[in-house]
Amino acid sequence: MRSIPVPNSGSSEHDHPHQERLVLSPFSAAVQSPHMKTRAQTAEADRLVSDVRQLRGQLESLRFPFDAAGAEGARHDAAALVRQLDDHVLPRLENLDAPALVVVGGSTGSGKSLLVSSIVGTVVSASGVIRPTTRSPVLVHHHDDSPWFSEKRILPGLARVRDHRLGHDGWAEDPRRELRLVASDTLPAGIALLDAPDIDSVDAVNRELAAQLLAAADVWVFVTTAARYADAVPWGFLGTARDRGAPLVLVLNRVPEGASDEVTADLNRLLHKNGLDGTPVFTIIEQPLTDDDLLGEAVAPLRGWLQELGSDNERRIETIGRSLRGVFVDIERRAGVVADATDAQQVLGDGLQRVAEDHYQRALDVVRHEVSDGTIIRGEVLARWEEFIGTGELLRQLRTGVGRLRSRIAGAITGRPVTQEQLNVAVENVLERLIVAQADEAAADTMNAWKAMPAGSVVQAVPNGLGRASSELTERTAATLREWQAGLISIVRDKGAGRRTTARVMSLGVNGVSAVLMMLVFSHTGGLTGGEVAIAGGASAVGHALLEALLGDENLRRLASDARQDLLERVASLYDEERRRFETVLEQSGVTDTQSDELRATLHSIAKGAR
Repeated sequence: MRSIPVPNSGSSEHDHPHQERLVLSPFSAAVQSPHMKTRAQTAEADRLVSDVRQLRGQLESLRFPFDAAGAEGARHDAAALVRQLDDHVLPRLENLDAPALVVVGGSTGSGKSLLVSSIVGTVVSASGVIRPTTRSPVLVHHHDDSPWFSEKRILPGLARVRDHRLGHDGWAEDPRRELRLVASDTLPAGIALLDAPDIDSVDAVNRELAAQLLAAADVWVFVTTAARYADAVPWGFLGTARDRGAPLVLVLNRVPEGASDEVTADLNRLLHKNGLDGTPVFTIIEQPLTDDDLLGEAVAPLRGWLQELGSDNERRIETIGRSLRGVFVDIERRAGVVADATDAQQVLGDGLQRVAEDHYQRALDVVRHEVSDGTIIRGEVLARWEEFIGTGELLRQLRTGVGRLRSRIAGAITGRPVTQEQLNVAVENVLERLIVAQADEAAADTMNAWKAMPAGSVVQAVPNGLGRASSELTERTAATLREWQAGLISIVRDKGAGRRTTARVMSLGVNGVSAVLMMLVFSHTGGLTGGEVAIAGGASAVGHALLEALLGDENLRRLASDARQDLLERVASLYDEERRRFETVLEQSGVTDTQSDELRATLHSIAKGAR
């Protein structure tokens, strides 16, 4: 086996590509040994850990419910980032003195398990011809390092199993969620070898687990063969190592005798082409093996490299620091892509909300128009109004002067409470039907519009009945209208011009005057025809003349405007509650207006702390 010493591949420093030691410019107090930190550096490291924990929570809470370009990829990336923070970043930040985790990965049949067993000097990981071979990841460590791995500091999602038996006896129902721990004194304290599943396994879960384990590595040992080193899948993973600046070692296995120089030269050409110049390459010449054989002295150079890494505390800290620096750069890039996808989700959510707002605003506009154009004063309302105010008699009295009218009208208004109640009920019924009908239409239109939008998949999660007005709206509308009618009394009593006017109003009966004011709110005749116009016009004239005599023309206009505005504000409040049902669906989708900004702010803080 031939080795190339470890360079500073992937770092920003321009060290000689064949230098023997890894050199790291400290990017943060967080990646210094705890024994080397000052109090200020400890505080800085604690802030970085806090920021990373906050990032983890933000990523875990993200939802991508709307169909949009990049949504599926963002879901996967956010989950992968959470796993990486749990599996590697947080445990490593909190335990910088922990052994370096060297993950051995590679393609199917590349000889990873045999390589790990050969380095250790005994069979610790099963190998064979049936795929997938590695049914659960195997982690080999020195006896003194057992406490680091027995507890779920790293890879907390994998159950710990200390079972030295090989084969398939005693496996759990899903051994892929187990981490088999093997203690060995042939490895130095300070490093651990993890045999990962095949990156191109026929089993999708194994492929995902392999990617997860490589993301948790402090050092990658990537195994390929002379026959498969140019395959596309391995280079995808090697590109990932390059992007995150992971310390990388390449093992070229099963090289035919006499072909080492040619194959290695071509491999180095590919490394250069893919931006991985200077990557250490260990070459293993193909040799005949029986089932129980190990590679023996062929792995001695790689074993020596690993032993030096484990026994040299300074070098190990430097390697871990370099790995963390690359991880933070990679996390910032990947989480930034997730934040962009979150922006798209917020835009789609805002679009859905605007659709709901537009339809309920349109419903309110219809009510405003019909309240103002005289449409309300027809049918039963018109009949009740005529009975209440005695239109013909009042018109004749109006010609004799307002002064004589006051004494005659008090009895007419205050003496017929039953008729006034009937007028109020008639107005209430007409308005209630109008308000509920428009709410029904707004709900149906909103639902249909949502279904037609790219983000309309959220409709699948909506409760039954959302496409029509709520069952409680009729009752709430009736109560609101009664409150409005009662509020007219307050408008007349409280907003009259001075004590003298108030006394006049009180002498005629506040209830009666408020009833006339209510009809004056609907006094325009644009929605009436024929005899209705004549009656409504007379009613308007009588009501206007009466209230003008009592309150004055300017005050009258203000009171009518206030009463109309009060009604429309109450209707708007009803529609706000109806629209709120749609907004609740959006809130339940998990998309908020601030999540991408919060995510970017945390990433910015981490970037400052990880420089």
